[in-house]
Amino acid sequence: MATEVIKTGIVGVSGYSGRELLRLLLGHPQAEVVYVSANTTAGPVSTIWPEFKGKTDLQCGPYGVEAAVRSGAEVVFLATPHTVSMRLAPELLSRDIKVVDISGDFRLSSESEYTKWYKADHHAAPHLLAEAVYGLPEIHKDRIKKAGLVANPGCYPTAAILAAAPVANLGIDSIHIDAKSGISGAGIRYAESLTTEMKDNFKAYKILNHQHSPEIVEQLSQLAGAGLPIAFVPHLLPFDRGIFATVYIRLQKALKQADAQKLFETFYMNAPFVEVVPKEVELDLKSVVGTNNLRLHVAADPSQNLLVVTAVIDNLIKGASGQAVQNFNIMNGLDETAGLTA
Repeated sequence: MATEVIKTGIVGVSGYSGRELLRLLLGHPQAEVVYVSANTTAGPVSTIWPEFKGKTDLQCGPYGVEAAVRSGAEVVFLATPHTVSMRLAPELLSRDIKVVDISGDFRLSSESEYTKWYKADHHAAPHLLAEAVYGLPEIHKDRIKKAGLVANPGCYPTAAILAAAPVANLGIDSIHIDAKSGISGAGIRYAESLTTEMKDNFKAYKILNHQHSPEIVEQLSQLAGAGLPIAFVPHLLPFDRGIFATVYIRLQKALKQADAQKLFETFYMNAPFVEVVPKEVELDLKSVVGTNNLRLHVAADPSQNLLVVTAVIDNLIKGASGQAVQNFNIMNGLDETAGLTA
């Protein structure tokens, strides 16, 4: 296992995901942050994010591939908006710099699906869609180990896919996903207005039309070996961070509680950040906020051929930056949990 320190860069350090990445990487025993940039924010990182005062003297400026190369960065995290990273990733890869992309630009295998769901005219690097590895370590660890470009999953899909993955190949009639998120999932640009809008409020949005839908469908259908009927409805709740997903899975054959529990526990036996809780445990968000953990609860009703799986994660960590660091660890032969357990 590698023991050297790996030089890293963060593009988009002024956003929520960039901030979490910087926090995690500064505490990582085998990572050194040597380069940071942002589109419209410049100056000392400790001015952009005061909590880093005394912890780093990094200076933020506009992104440039030559500056990233001069810094010596071996891996660059792209914490950029959708449609931006597809322009940056090819030039970094051409300089032998590995890329972990936190946006949605490389999560889908089809260019037409990407342009449809992300409202883009085209994909700037369609030749990389087949090369990019979907960075869900619990499912694709072996491929991530060899990857130069990892597409970090979305926050909703992380919870939803892992909630259904253990039974995806059992024969499924339908999957309905009801997922709630805190307002930080919308990004720093919209968080302030949403804080006001969502006070004492609750709403569904982008019903059956959220850009994370095709990601969930593609990954679960691959696991099933056939297309699956999946409906995804996201909601916003008036809290800062966290995702609580309730996934209703109608099976073709009945599954008893004990069998479902054992199936899930076995499936995630070697997944250090996934916990399948006992049936009597009631999940809550506070148990995962601030961690890279995902907790799952399984309830079976054999009389209806029904499974109800609940999943909780921190959308900014396991749903974004923490998972990105988990992928970074795997890509570079490090302990998968490095920098993520404190």
